[in-house]
Amino acid sequence: MKKLLVLFVAALMLFTCTFAFVGCGENTLIVYTNAFFAPFEYYQGRKIVGVDVDVMKLVGEKLDKKVKFVNVDFQAIVPAVSEGVLCDAGAAGITITTSRQEQVDFSTPYYKSVQYVIYKATNNQVATTTATNGKTVVLWESLAGMKIGVQTDTTGHLYVGDEIDGGVLAQTNAECTPFSDAQLAVDAIGANQMDVVVVDELPAQWICNKNTQYVCAPLYYDADTATEEEYAICVTKGNQALLDAINEVLAELGKDGIDQLVKKHMGLED
Repeated sequence: MKKLLVLFVAALMLFTCTFAFVGCGENTLIVYTNAFFAPFEYYQGRKIVGVDVDVMKLVGEKLDKKVKFVNVDFQAIVPAVSEGVLCDAGAAGITITTSRQEQVDFSTPYYKSVQYVIYKATNNQVATTTATNGKTVVLWESLAGMKIGVQTDTTGHLYVGDEIDGGVLAQTNAECTPFSDAQLAVDAIGANQMDVVVVDELPAQWICNKNTQYVCAPLYYDADTATEEEYAICVTKGNQALLDAINEVLAELGKDGIDQLVKKHMGLED
């Protein structure tokens, strides 16, 4: 009986460690991500790589800890980090929003992005215009009546929902359909289930560079106003040591360092 009890306790501890990474691995930082958001995180074979991975590896070196990235649905990241049981941080090109700030602590911003529209190069229904800065852009109003794919719980999802609920797309029969990742949303364009996809700048460029049947352009409200946002890494509230280490790494890298990592993972290194 005693032997059985020991085996039971051992099995219970193994089970607990499997589902509570943080408590069982004090020398390991568990980082939740969504590995379908290149160049910030993506799969290279079975390995998760990307800009955020490189940044968090530097954080691990600073704290003398291993770093483990775990791929989860994007919408699960902030709630999990907020609870602080299964993971220590979230890094997935996460945009700082007021509602998210109520749940987690954010690092200093490290990248500024804008929303892009992806569509078939042969789709003449998507009208483009020239912004004041000379860029070829798509205005929100040109998406009227279209079937719009987004990644669930991203800022693209929020923006499209807002415009359909009470913005320029209201009462135009425009529809918003969320997908678990941007590539699946774009695949739906290929299957003629979606007209366009709204997603962040670099993931949009990544997808279009890989498949030339698609093109993309920045999404603007008017000739002067883009849909801008800032990325940051989130940690459980009160984890000041980890937050400080992340901010130190971001400060050491600076804008040039982050830009270099972006070029590296976009395959644009000099």
